[in-house]
Amino acid sequence: MKKEIEFTINGKSRKLTVKPNELLLNVIREDLGLTGTKYGCGTGECGACTVLIDEEPVLSCLTLAITVDKKKVTTIEGIGTDENPHPLQQAFVETGAVQCGFCTPGMILSAKTLLDKNPNPTEDEIKRAIEGNLCRCTGYIKIIEAIKLASVRMGGRRK
Repeated sequence: MKKEIEFTINGKSRKLTVKPNELLLNVIREDLGLTGTKYGCGTGECGACTVLIDEEPVLSCLTLAITVDKKKVTTIEGIGTDENPHPLQQAFVETGAVQCGFCTPGMILSAKTLLDKNPNPTEDEIKRAIEGNLCRCTGYIKIIEAIKLASVRMGGRRK
């Protein structure tokens, strides 16, 4: 039996009919065509599928779509544009933190949550904020540099 859900995604109100066991990741990618959210491991281990639900990072591969009824979902497509990227997106490009790019959306959304709550994080706080996101390419150094740079640009100061 399908259920109708109503939610906001990237600032747009949506109504969809979903199966009770349908994953949010599949709805985002297949039904809504927002492919920035990546399917990585499918078991909640890599963070590639991270989205924000009511401003908190959530693994969409482990989240049932019916749970976002009446909630606000943000994907990587919802925080900036090509013409006006979010400071984190810009910093990732400038510091070379984007390698293959597969982990980048989840890293950026996890970092966004951190900087929204704490605009001046320590390096240890940055590491803790992104610890659920695995990267095979950069060794995390450039990613941490990007988050520090975005912090400065968003009004924080380096510690």
